[in-house]
Amino acid sequence: MPSRTSNAAEPAEAPAVPPPALRVAVLADSDTRWKWGALTARRLTAEADGRGARPVEVSGLLLRGRATPTPRQLAEVGEVGIAADRVREVTAVEFLHAVRDEGFDLVVLSLVGGGVQAMLHGLAALELPRRPVIVTGYVGVVYEKLADGLLLRHGADVVLANSRHDADRFRAVYEGVGADASAVTEAALPFLGGAPYRSEEGRDTVVFAAQPSVPASRADRTYLLRRLVEHARLHPRREVLLKLRSKPGEHTTHIEELPYQRLAQKLPGGLPPNFRLVYGHMGEVLDRTDLLVTVSSTAALESLHRRIPTAILTDLGVREPLGNHHFVGSGLLTSWDRLDGGFRPRPDGQWLAGQGVAADGSYGRAYDTARAKVTALLNAGELPRLSPYYTPTTAPGYLPGILARHHLAPDGTPLPGAAAPQQTGRVRGAVRETVRNAARGAYRHGVQRVAPAIRRMGEL
Repeated sequence: MPSRTSNAAEPAEAPAVPPPALRVAVLADSDTRWKWGALTARRLTAEADGRGARPVEVSGLLLRGRATPTPRQLAEVGEVGIAADRVREVTAVEFLHAVRDEGFDLVVLSLVGGGVQAMLHGLAALELPRRPVIVTGYVGVVYEKLADGLLLRHGADVVLANSRHDADRFRAVYEGVGADASAVTEAALPFLGGAPYRSEEGRDTVVFAAQPSVPASRADRTYLLRRLVEHARLHPRREVLLKLRSKPGEHTTHIEELPYQRLAQKLPGGLPPNFRLVYGHMGEVLDRTDLLVTVSSTAALESLHRRIPTAILTDLGVREPLGNHHFVGSGLLTSWDRLDGGFRPRPDGQWLAGQGVAADGSYGRAYDTARAKVTALLNAGELPRLSPYYTPTTAPGYLPGILARHHLAPDGTPLPGAAAPQQTGRVRGAVRETVRNAARGAYRHGVQRVAPAIRRMGEL
């Protein structure tokens, strides 16, 4: 018997409704923290973005202050996956209004500790019916103010540690004061990457990674510059690069009162032809580096991740203010005298394993735990009220001053007159921007020129 066929049209399938975008905000207060925050946001949302299950929209918010990065600094950070038209400068109160009005699902606070604490209290005071997940952490090596910085970050849903070593220390601090340590989550520095080191015939490049505030004194910074220049003269066929973080007048995470550029101008005898000052993205500089030298820069971890020979200087001592004490046990501590003679340090494998460097190829899994925790929080529905360790009860002599610096009252609400400004037209907006830039320039001039002059006068 022939089968019957139906002439009735099949009902059309309803078009698939695309899932709503995961809305992410990164709040940063300097060029380095912008890099950390933006890349951290990408790594935490990699599955949602990469597998197409849910699109991701990341907005960049730069907290207005002395270290707000310039367009040049933002460009030199490198590709972070955030379009320029999704980056804007805000005050603390404007940021809180943005969280209230724009419906972010995830917020990455890439700020100095006091800024994180202020935003946590400000966010708690919003009393949103459904608040975003809050993530914070450290930009690099944590070698000073461990307890202070950690307690100022307490209250976030996730406090990222860049290594197993840091995660253990972070939990010990929280548990030691009776605070909940469950937010501490081991991950890694988000900007590690690049091809493993391979020497190239005919290439011999030494790079010194400068730091804005380490060392701090003119004598110490001049000493390091002089030894670097002498190294270039001793090895005329070697390319010697001084990798700088910023140009004079720009600020980074730390204040730079004595830029190496200005010290180099006054160095007796000038600079040899094989010595150069370089800027740009650190990863691109490491692409052509055969030896990375520094006092304690996080660039050392980037270099070690790529298995580039790396040296941590002991010339000025191994001291906490320099940060090179962090590298005790690494096998990397050495001096310019030994480097001049051809010595190349070999890193200790056990030390590397605890530092999140992941030179063993495990870096691709470094964010799995953190990503899973964030995903679970995003899917949890209504989250509990943010509960930082510091409150007007536990720290009445400390917390109000931190909040006031960001124009917040002790209860986290904006102080009178600190409300986000309304649109005032192009002319008034341009005038305000001009005044703001002039004030920032005056501040930087004071830090880099006036303050050192006053200190020199005081030493007479």
